[in-house]
Amino acid sequence: MRILLADDHEMVRDTISAYLETEGRAAVITAPDYVSAMKTLTAKGPFDLVLLDFNMPGMNGLDGLTDALTRFPDQAFAILSGTAPNRIAHQAVDCGAIGFIPKTMGAKSLINAVRFMVAGETYVPANVLADQGEATETEFTKQLSLRERQVLSGLCHGRSNKEIARTLDLQEVTIKLHVRTLCKKLNAKNRTQAALIAKDAGFQAD
Repeated sequence: MRILLADDHEMVRDTISAYLETEGRAAVITAPDYVSAMKTLTAKGPFDLVLLDFNMPGMNGLDGLTDALTRFPDQAFAILSGTAPNRIAHQAVDCGAIGFIPKTMGAKSLINAVRFMVAGETYVPANVLADQGEATETEFTKQLSLRERQVLSGLCHGRSNKEIARTLDLQEVTIKLHVRTLCKKLNAKNRTQAALIAKDAGFQAD
């Protein structure tokens, strides 16, 4: 098996690639972000399977998956995540992924899942598969006020404070205060990181 593993956490890359190489007898090439993964795929692909971390730099969640499938339509891709809600797994498969692997999965189960996907089958863990839908009100959104959700939606769309203020008919300084509050609540360093955290949590931007 030839596997391309793309994840921005070095420990995750090392641990998973070690599992696959020692227990699964796979040849694993790793990449630290989405752009590097696409370059590696262009230079050394195709692979039996490409594992893409849902929240690594450049991935932008399912946007990266859609882009990768467009560029490499014959390549098998699967999503790897430690924090994405279950519905992301369903959406990923709907987009064309061959599977979804939680980072919490044990070594033996991980290897079996990878072998299953390499064989051409779609893999989603049973507990994720059973959860066909989640309540609209998630733990993530519960911590936010309606106005904060509206501002966060604007951040996810890449809008400036001025654009968000115009859309919500508010003062720009008010939006700036909401952005500051959002960053504090989400433990984000800036507005870009806040948007990434929201996307990884499955926040649906209007």
